[in-house]
Amino acid sequence: MVNQANGALPGTAHGSAPAALSVLDLVAVGEGRTTREALRTSARLARLAESRGFHRYWVAEHHSMPGIASSSPAVILAYLAAQTTRIRLGSGGVMLPNHAPLVIAEQFNTLEAMAPGRVDLGLGRATGTDQLTARALRRTSGPATGDAFPAEVAELIGFLTDGFPDGHPYRRVHAVPGPVQGPSGGQPAVWLLGSSGFSAQLAGRLGLPFAFAHHFAAHNTIPALELYRGSFRPSPLLPEPYAVVGVFTFAAETEEKAREQALTGALTTARFRSGRPALVPTPEEARSHVFSAFEHEILGGWLDHAVYGTPDAVRDQLDALQKRTAADELMLATNAHGLEERLTSLSLIADSYGLPSAGTAPA
Repeated sequence: MVNQANGALPGTAHGSAPAALSVLDLVAVGEGRTTREALRTSARLARLAESRGFHRYWVAEHHSMPGIASSSPAVILAYLAAQTTRIRLGSGGVMLPNHAPLVIAEQFNTLEAMAPGRVDLGLGRATGTDQLTARALRRTSGPATGDAFPAEVAELIGFLTDGFPDGHPYRRVHAVPGPVQGPSGGQPAVWLLGSSGFSAQLAGRLGLPFAFAHHFAAHNTIPALELYRGSFRPSPLLPEPYAVVGVFTFAAETEEKAREQALTGALTTARFRSGRPALVPTPEEARSHVFSAFEHEILGGWLDHAVYGTPDAVRDQLDALQKRTAADELMLATNAHGLEERLTSLSLIADSYGLPSAGTAPA
């Protein structure tokens, strides 16, 4: 498939991979580490992903979470654009209820001008935080419900394309910069993200690509993808459905080492859902932690749907997930403590799929 939403999929660059492989980065900040170290690690991960033939590299918007430093996707993506030359970069996603659509259009049109032809704008209808923080972000007193999301998406696309029809209230308002002009230019590719059927159905109706958060809503993956494909209407940018499945993935030389790092991400999630967000714990802290009944329930569900282990085991699990979901692309999330371990994990996965070595990646 070749279209503006996805670019030219690398094909042979993925060797025997069953689908395109990409990376979702939460810019994890581990206990004993700094935000500066986390951002530098993200730059190294993006360069590694590009050199090994991964298709795209996304960062996700979160707020009031000490262990996740990706509160400003557009800023981080500008940083990563300066560090890379080919890989697609995007938000996975921008939480649209937190922002005025015009601001997001200006930010991502600016990114498109910096890195023409390789910017994705993934949009979510959640807030990526708790209700109190959402209120501080939005400067309103009411709860963030996401009910206005379809209208906000339509407004954002209007600003991105400078395409409001005559008579529209914003017809004379223009995002600056506007769509990039020239043979390599255009506009950011708009995606919808979700963990339920709402965004899946909306993405289908609008003819947009869809990314599903299997890593925290695995029970709903198949129903949401079926709803997306069943409701899909071809659009000028996307003639047929295109679905990405995000999954926590960690590879190490031994099962034990992989589980250690997976457990740090699981405990981070359990603490957040318990209302106690914190830095990503060390493996030692995660091993010794006494889980409450509520945390233990979260832990079990999280680990049951994560993919971790030796490289061969990880590949087998990813292949099975792709076959089960018919995903066009798998997006690998690695919210773990170890910095070097995350780089090693990505390299081991690339090796297991026969992706190009760092010195032979296609130009």
